Amino acid sequence: MTEASYLTKPDLPMLPQIKNRITFLYLEHCKINSEQYSILITDTEGIVHLPVISLAVLLLGPGTSISHQAIELIADAGITIVWVGEAGVRYYASGRPMTHSSDLLMKQAALVSNTRSHIKVARMMYQMRFPDEDVSSLTMQQLRGREGSRIRKIYREASKKWGVEWNGRDYDPEDFSASDEVNQALSTGNACLYGLAHAVIVALGCSAGLGFVHVGHEKSFVYDIADLYKAEITIPIAFEIASQHPENIGHEIRCRVRDELVNNHILERMVNDIHFLLSINIDDESSIMDEVLLWNGTKDLVKNGINYAKDEIKDGSSDNI
Repeated sequence: MTEASYLTKPDLPMLPQIKNRITFLYLEHCKINSEQYSILITDTEGIVHLPVISLAVLLLGPGTSISHQAIELIADAGITIVWVGEAGVRYYASGRPMTHSSDLLMKQAALVSNTRSHIKVARMMYQMRFPDEDVSSLTMQQLRGREGSRIRKIYREASKKWGVEWNGRDYDPEDFSASDEVNQALSTGNACLYGLAHAVIVALGCSAGLGFVHVGHEKSFVYDIADLYKAEITIPIAFEIASQHPENIGHEIRCRVRDELVNNHILERMVNDIHFLLSINIDDESSIMDEVLLWNGTKDLVKNGINYAKDEIKDGSSDNI
C-alpha cells in the first residue's frame, strides 16, 4: 500500500454531522491500520473494514495496537479516541473539531467568564433535570443539594428494584477490581458516557475544560453534559447488570450502554442540548461561518487576508497591525 493511500484525508463536506454517527466502538486484542477512508481491524478471526466517518468514539481496550496513519485518519474525521484499561477509561486523544468555526467556543467562553451568565447556564442544566420545577431563584448550593437528593433517591430505587446492595459510590480509579460489582458497572458505564460527551463537545468546536457546574478540570464540560443523562442511562443499567453477576461485567455494561445510547438518541440529544445551553440556533448549522475572520474591536468582524494599511493611514496611525 502506498503512503498516499494512507494519508488521504476526508474533506469537511464529506463528514456527516456528529449527531448522525454511531455512538462508540470498543476494540481489544487487535491491530488497527488504515486504508483510504476506512480503518482495518485485524484480529485472530480476520480483517474488518470500517468506514471511519461513521464513528463518534473509538474505545481501545487491552491488547490494541494502532498505526500512526490510522490515528491521523481518525483525528481528521473528528473522532474521539479513548484508551480503556482495567481501571476504566483514560482519556488521551481526540479528533479535530468537525467545523472550522469558533462561534460556539467563543460563546461558551463568554458565558463561563461572566458570573451572571455562568449561573444562568448552570441553572439551565439543573432545570433540565427538574423539568416540573422552577429553579430560577435557587442558589448553586440549593441546586447541588436538590440534585444530591435526587440522585440518592434514584440509587435507592434502583437498589430496591434489582435487589443489589448499595453502600454508596465507592471506587478506586487505580484499582478497578477493588470495587463491588455495581460500582464497577457504574464506572464502566459512566466512562462510555464521558467518551461520547467528549466526542460531541470536541466535534462541535467547544472546550471540554470550560464547565458551568464542574470547574477547574480539563473535562469539566464533559462531566456537565454527561450528568444530564446518568439517571436515565448508566445508573439503571449498572444496577440491572450487577444483579445478574456476569463473568465480564465490563463487556456487558458497554454493550447495554451502547444500545441504550442509540435507542434513546443520546448523541443527537447531546448536540441539541449543547446548542440550547449555549443559546445557538440548532436548526441552522449551515449558517455558522466556516472562514477565518478578524476581530474589529466591536461585534463586527472583518475579512482576513486583506491588507488594511490604507485604513490605518487614514486614521492617522503609522502602525500596520
